[in-house]
Amino acid sequence: MSSLISGLKGRAELGVALLLGVAGVLVFLDANRLVTPYSQSDPVGPKTVPYIVAGLLVACAALLAVNVIRGGQGEAEGGEDVDLTHPADWKTILPLAGAFILNILLIDWAGWVISGTVLFWGSVLALGSRHYVRDGLISVALSLLTFYGFYLGLGIALPAGLLEGIL
Repeated sequence: MSSLISGLKGRAELGVALLLGVAGVLVFLDANRLVTPYSQSDPVGPKTVPYIVAGLLVACAALLAVNVIRGGQGEAEGGEDVDLTHPADWKTILPLAGAFILNILLIDWAGWVISGTVLFWGSVLALGSRHYVRDGLISVALSLLTFYGFYLGLGIALPAGLLEGIL
């Protein structure tokens, strides 16, 4: 087991390949669940594009994995002033991930405006801002703007949740 782990050291791109492969399989399974009647006027149907996307994701995953196993490696970006030897800042990453997860859990029940406010405000707090009231007001404004922007501008109704009769 330790020889396997030492053989994978420095090959983080395999994780990206795995993520692409899993995404491709999920897209394929989701497209497979689509129920569509057969139509003489549209023999291609709505499943075609998801199947193509799933196939391309899996193909990219396989090609990336083969490249990494053969010794290919991504080049470090030269334009960034980042010390790659410095460990991850978990005091920022975990609250930021928590804000995203809380948004996912709240969006159907509480609605976009509330969950979006939690997402925006939690993200700003996780990134270090300490202007609580100002950031909260801006977060509410952003949530309302995106809610009505999607509804009025794109015709897409985001979930209103608890504010169903108010918005």
